[in-house]
Amino acid sequence: MVHLLFTLLIQALVPVLAQNNPIHVKSCRSYCGNITVDYPFALQPGCGHPGFRDLLFCINDFLMFHISSGSYRVLDVDYAYQALTLHDPHMSNCDSIVLGNRGNGFVVEWWRAPFLNPTQDNAFMLIGCSPESPLFQGFPGKHLPCRNVSSMGCEEYYGCPAWDVIGPKRVGSVYGTGPPECCSVPFDAIRAINLTKLECQGYSSAYNLAPVRAGGPDEWAYGIRVKYSLSGSAAFCTACEATAGSCGYDIDGVNEVCICGSWNSTSNCDSVHTSSGRRTSYLVDTKAGFLISMIVWMYYKR
Repeated sequence: MVHLLFTLLIQALVPVLAQNNPIHVKSCRSYCGNITVDYPFALQPGCGHPGFRDLLFCINDFLMFHISSGSYRVLDVDYAYQALTLHDPHMSNCDSIVLGNRGNGFVVEWWRAPFLNPTQDNAFMLIGCSPESPLFQGFPGKHLPCRNVSSMGCEEYYGCPAWDVIGPKRVGSVYGTGPPECCSVPFDAIRAINLTKLECQGYSSAYNLAPVRAGGPDEWAYGIRVKYSLSGSAAFCTACEATAGSCGYDIDGVNEVCICGSWNSTSNCDSVHTSSGRRTSYLVDTKAGFLISMIVWMYYKR
């Protein structure tokens, strides 16, 4: 009988001690297809960095990136270099020129701009732009904003097979036919790739991954390489994750919190979060002490 009561008391004590020392499970990391979705991104509301909320969606195992200019498929998330690689299905490449103003381009919301922009080695090649395009305004004569970006530009791009379908290429004012058929610019030069506002028929985008330099346009990496930054939030998340918490934000979508299972902390999961939590901890300690006393008393009573 004593052994039975001893066993029952031990079984009762284990969950009580576990309640006092909860194991926090990281609840925000997830996957979409073969891509890991982790801080600062997330697929669940309340997880990740508030500046990246409502940005990624998993649709039929495809990770999609959505901003004001449209939706893009995410090909890769490079957490070490803080960059995403995006694919726009209506973007031109070396094998196909897509016209008709169908491409998304790239326009990010103003409040995301401090955290999210194409990398400096990303060349945007705008195709079939009108002479009245804002791209060419304020540039007299041959002094156009078009230039190579990270050793990539339209002169090389003209060598792609896709241009054989388009026909002869205009070379701007050299032949008196207006602006060039293709104008390569860095994102920083115009801050938005909006085909409608720029009055362009299409675009292509390519990027370099240093120190690798592709030999020609048929070897370029086509897509949009986007750099993200955390604006000083990394320290908070590091402290949170060190205590097995998940980094997220509160209901107002602004302030960061550390998600610790059933409760949130403004610092980390080792902190005492509320006065209610302190009372709970006191009651748990009391229960544990009582059960331990009973075990000791019954052991010696034998």
